[in-house]
Amino acid sequence: MPYELPDFYMPYPARLNPHVDAARAHTRGWAAAMGMLDDPDIWTLDDLESHDYGLLCAYTHPDCSQEALDLVTDWYVWVFFFDDHFVEIFKRTGDVQGAQAYLDRLELFMDDNPPEPTNPVELGLKDLWARTVPSMSLNWRERFVEVTRDLMQESMWELFHIQTGEVSNPIEYIEERRKVGGAGWSACLVEYVADAELPARIARTRPVRVLGESFADAVHLRNDLFSYRREVVQEGELSNCVLVSERFFGCGTQEAVEITNDLLTSRMHQFEHTVLAELPALFADEGVLPHERARVLAYVKGLQDWQAGGQAWHLASSRYTKASRRTGPLNVSPAHVASGLRNHGHRPYSAVSTPAPDVAVPYEVRDNPHLAAAREHTVAWCAEMGLFDGLPGLPSAALWTREQLVGADFALCASGIDPDTDADGLALSTNWLAWGTYADDYYPRVYGAGQDLAGAKLSNLRLRELMPLDLVQTLVPVSALERGLVDLWNRTAPPMDPRTRRAFRRSVDDMFGSWLWELAGRIQNRVPDPVDYLEMRRSTFGSDLTMDLARIKATRPVPPELFRTRELRGLVLAAQDYGCMVNDLYSMRKEIQYEGELHNWALVIGNFLDCGQAEAVDVVHRLMTSRLRQFEAISANDLPVLLDRIGADAALREAVAEFVAKLRDWMAAVVRWHRRTRRYDESELRRAPAVRWTQGPTGLGTTTARIGHLLRAAGGSTVNSLSPETAGAL
Repeated sequence: MPYELPDFYMPYPARLNPHVDAARAHTRGWAAAMGMLDDPDIWTLDDLESHDYGLLCAYTHPDCSQEALDLVTDWYVWVFFFDDHFVEIFKRTGDVQGAQAYLDRLELFMDDNPPEPTNPVELGLKDLWARTVPSMSLNWRERFVEVTRDLMQESMWELFHIQTGEVSNPIEYIEERRKVGGAGWSACLVEYVADAELPARIARTRPVRVLGESFADAVHLRNDLFSYRREVVQEGELSNCVLVSERFFGCGTQEAVEITNDLLTSRMHQFEHTVLAELPALFADEGVLPHERARVLAYVKGLQDWQAGGQAWHLASSRYTKASRRTGPLNVSPAHVASGLRNHGHRPYSAVSTPAPDVAVPYEVRDNPHLAAAREHTVAWCAEMGLFDGLPGLPSAALWTREQLVGADFALCASGIDPDTDADGLALSTNWLAWGTYADDYYPRVYGAGQDLAGAKLSNLRLRELMPLDLVQTLVPVSALERGLVDLWNRTAPPMDPRTRRAFRRSVDDMFGSWLWELAGRIQNRVPDPVDYLEMRRSTFGSDLTMDLARIKATRPVPPELFRTRELRGLVLAAQDYGCMVNDLYSMRKEIQYEGELHNWALVIGNFLDCGQAEAVDVVHRLMTSRLRQFEAISANDLPVLLDRIGADAALREAVAEFVAKLRDWMAAVVRWHRRTRRYDESELRRAPAVRWTQGPTGLGTTTARIGHLLRAAGGSTVNSLSPETAGAL
């Protein structure tokens, strides 16, 4: 199965640490002391030396001290030995039960009081943990344990796929490969080696998260291109993006190689965009201090060094079978530049001529008996909140009309999502759907055309404060958007326990943040990277919010810790992605043609593959279908295995079954609503007010005027009247 390595995008030079020979010698002795060379079926000394992990770490950490290089090289010897040990002992034998017990026990060695080691992997982890964590903070330790646990536990995902012969769909593959591939683990070690520990208060923010994830995806995709022959052809592995692309697109190996490399390049561009466009805003918004900024930028440099060094090592190491290659370790070709510029080259308001495909879901919709009452209530509620009134500063310009609301029929969607709730519960769910959609229309209309990102950030801060965890309102709502949220929060939050209330507010707050991300993309005229769009689309669609509303009312709630498992998390994400893609296919004309929107799956895929509209729509439809199949496979196969493994009793099994049924209700309701709502009908789109207008003055120097207007609308308030948190953000 011959193939040629692609033209890799590599804008960073590979440099070699001068302590490389010392690291090689040190780690040779360390591996022997840990017993890693005792079983020739796994590793011999020749294997260790030919793989040359000292060279890998000297390339990926070119500036660190000899002591740090010795330690990090030992970590990489350990992780590669763990991978090969797991293959030999469990993947080749298919011993699923033994594999899970092995991985569960291994977690005990990430502790200050581990048990007595029984194999080289345990002994190595015990030694490395004791040598590494004393110099790092508790926050770093928690994050490092999390990524190391993912790296170990997600080996089961690969084992399950080998047993079933299933090849992942592209979305599942990217998500799971990020965990099992170990590059997120590598990013944590960059913090250690580069003396660049991330400030705890920003370590889990979107820009820092995207830096780590885009870095990880690029590392893994590059590895897949080099290791395809070793893993797929020789070892029978199914977890490789080249193979995933072959199966999903129905193409040959070389074309699949090019698709994988295009995704790798896109993730590299996303990394650069995050550094240049999102980090400066994060520093300003969060008041990041100069010494903290220096640590973050040292972390960025460490990740760049890793990308360059990792590619140089792949070209030199004997671990991977050689394939012919076109370029050296440093390369920025015109094609790479063009692929990045294409993200900014879309012409808004382009015509949409491809109809949405026929979308079928194998679940029946059950309607709530209070549907008619919810329809009537929502019209009255929207009028009472002022959703039909003019906008702040533009009293003659209403965002919605009563007729548009009736035609949208949000009650129909809520009825199918939650068919068993009472009249008040259905009214509340319908109001949330109406408010969330109004807000989704409000942000691009009010802040988008005027490029008023500062005003949108202020609005988000105020909205967040209108959801107090202690239920004590301190701000006075000044718009229909704010009045609606205050009413919804006061009706939703009081019955919740503190933990549930905090989680629910986080879901709503994530949706607020996703609106800013969309707004920034519109201002930059940037079509998003497909992986970044996938992960943000779940928030922009309000998936967590709408699912949480139904889940909160469950008669048998699922324990929160179960949602951290691969199985349940995968189930939820598959359902969410299905619903998001349904929405994007039905809303193509509204969003792309009438609103100039850049955030739609059809547009994102067309831009990434550089293909026509019809082909892009077909790819989205197949992605959507594959996510539905994955949902069914998890619920039929993976969940029962999980419940057996944890010894679930009858009550827990019933709770999980109820939750799966609610997800099916959610998907069926979303499909049925899109088929029946008039929100996306051509007649409605032609009647809707033009989107190409803005609130207030625009142009150089007018942002302050727009913020000032919002503050004046609050009854003459000043910044000092806001909470310290909000005022500080300004």
